[in-house]
Amino acid sequence: METIELSAALRTETGKKAAKQSRKAELVPAVIYGDGENTMISLSEKELKKVIYTPVVYLVKLNVDGKVYETIIKEIQFHPVTDKILHVDFLKVSETKPITIALPVNLVGQAEGVKAGGKLLQVVRKIRVIGLVNDLPDTISIDVTHLGIGKSIMVSELSFDKFTVIEPKSMVIATIKTTRAAREVQQEPAK
Repeated sequence: METIELSAALRTETGKKAAKQSRKAELVPAVIYGDGENTMISLSEKELKKVIYTPVVYLVKLNVDGKVYETIIKEIQFHPVTDKILHVDFLKVSETKPITIALPVNLVGQAEGVKAGGKLLQVVRKIRVIGLVNDLPDTISIDVTHLGIGKSIMVSELSFDKFTVIEPKSMVIATIKTTRAAREVQQEPAK
């Protein structure tokens, strides 16, 4: 997993009034939890956007007044109208404890069904997996070169050595749909 470092400050005041003041100063209230201890922090909204508005999943190293926490983003709360970041939950990670995280899916190759006139549809953009933080890749690459028209790749077809996919086995990841042009070619009588 890619790593990014952010600096944060401890929050001493909690509640609606303190959170509102933080947001006016373009700071986002957040909490780091795990190992039975919660740490209230605030981060720069501008710095936090670099981590949130990207398809990449980061291991976030939070520098809180000199103390560094290795974390992942567990939950983000957005304003319902403006989509402004209201609050972020960070989960401490350990090299010895497995974590559950959603990793982006990357389809690789030119599918046979696309060459025959079909259309490749990526149904799922992220897949939840469980594994040790050091064993998790940046993305899950899936080869689609063997995929024909009307065929699909399902979670049950995936297997990895260092981590486990925890999505339902019947979930479709990608499929090749028949296009109108491909159907017309199949229906034309041979002359």
